[in-house]
Amino acid sequence: MADTSTTYVKAKRKQLMAFLNTTPSGQSPTWNLMGKGITGQTINYNPQTTTETYIHEENATISIDSYQPTINTPQTVYAGEPCFEFVNGLRKKRATGDDAVTELLLVNAFEQTETDGSYSAEKNACSIQIDEFGGDAGKPLSITYTINLIGDPVQGTFAASSKTFTAAESA
Repeated sequence: MADTSTTYVKAKRKQLMAFLNTTPSGQSPTWNLMGKGITGQTINYNPQTTTETYIHEENATISIDSYQPTINTPQTVYAGEPCFEFVNGLRKKRATGDDAVTELLLVNAFEQTETDGSYSAEKNACSIQIDEFGGDAGKPLSITYTINLIGDPVQGTFAASSKTFTAAESA
């Protein structure tokens, strides 16, 4: 007999929100919602593994050593949109190293943590890699870039009303 005591709610893609810090050298972050001109964005975790077959076994053992997450982001150009303007500035100066680093908040709006409208979130250092700029004749101008997450994320909550991230207390 099926369990009918639990209600499941299907989460929609818009409930996984990405906020880009468009003022990485500022005193406090400026979190801008990524969305305008972006029709798809998926986190690729790119697990780094080690495969070993031990002398007394027929089949291999695979261990996960680390992750190398990236987020491929194709975006239609909307002049004036804050995330595009930030990324386009990186493109124009062909930013490398620390000049291409900022922060990204991944907010799970399907996981409300408090009645005050805060959501489960993780803050990540990241670098922005420009992949393509341009497009076909007669089509909108587009930019494609990869967000490379750096190191370990900081878990916490994000208050949507104030655009404030609060790190979770360490255990």
